[in-house]
Amino acid sequence: MRARSIIIFVGVVLLLAFVALNWSTFVTPTVFSLGFAAYEAPLWVVMLGLVGAVAALFAIHTIFWQGSVILESRRHAKELQSQRALVDQAEASRIAELRAAMQENMDRLALRIEQSQEAMRTELRESTNSLAAMIGEFEDRVASRPPLR
Repeated sequence: MRARSIIIFVGVVLLLAFVALNWSTFVTPTVFSLGFAAYEAPLWVVMLGLVGAVAALFAIHTIFWQGSVILESRRHAKELQSQRALVDQAEASRIAELRAAMQENMDRLALRIEQSQEAMRTELRESTNSLAAMIGEFEDRVASRPPLR
């Protein structure tokens, strides 16, 4: 049992002991004046009415308090949901920006690779032409020389 339950239990036991010790006083009819009228009733009836009224007021207060707590909780839940939606949108836009930046980098890299390949082809063509010219020149020199004996 929790401490609160133990305290309530002890309080009820003490109240019952008080009523048992003063039972004759509680059942004796007594005159009560409300200022504008007087009533004769046993003390226990009046006490029961007062305790019932206090309990009813406490119950009404608790109901309104719980209602306000529930409304506040709903308001917080809606606010939390809207904040989550904003975070999701921000995350989606960041992902889109990253995707666009990566695509731009990939396009630039592909262009550089293409330019490098084209430069390599040009250099290879020039080297091939130069080598062919050198071989042709060498063949001409060899052909113009007299044969060795």
